[in-house]
Amino acid sequence: MSGREEAHTRKVTALHELPQAIEPPRDLWPGIEARLEPVMAGAPSVSEAQLSAARRRTQRLRWFAAAAMVASVAVGVWIGRSLLPTGSRVQGSSLAAFDAPTALDAAYVTDPRYQRQRAALLRSLESQIATLPPATRTKVMASLATIQHAKEDLEQALGKDPGNALLQELLVNTYQDEMRVLSDVREASDSGKGI
Repeated sequence: MSGREEAHTRKVTALHELPQAIEPPRDLWPGIEARLEPVMAGAPSVSEAQLSAARRRTQRLRWFAAAAMVASVAVGVWIGRSLLPTGSRVQGSSLAAFDAPTALDAAYVTDPRYQRQRAALLRSLESQIATLPPATRTKVMASLATIQHAKEDLEQALGKDPGNALLQELLVNTYQDEMRVLSDVREASDSGKGI
């Protein structure tokens, strides 16, 4: 048995046992070349005029693509500026600042049930905070102020980068945090236990 036949019949147990290169038993290129010659002879030759026309078409398509991208960006900026807030809100020391809706409230929190629940919690917030112990009241007011500040910062950042998914997610999480604090205040004042 020759070395080649022995390589075909023995069992390979590891990758390093395989040969690095296997030479074909005969040169394959003359047969491939013989089959390609009739195909290449029948193919039409491409003239310089045809090549330059193809280049012009390609160049024209590139310009159209660039113009379409510029138009898309312009439309996106126009839409973004019409949906997002342009100014900042004035912060006040009272609870009225928490009730003031923003353009992002409409854009990101559109569920009417959420809007109703939030409005109901905000309406009763002052009376509920008044029933809390002073230390708890201070903590709640600090939490609500922090949440309000975070919302304003996120809204301002989204005004500069409206497509930023991380900022959008952070804003939604901030809305959820606000709802948790408002719900905790209601539960604490209803039970009389505090937070």
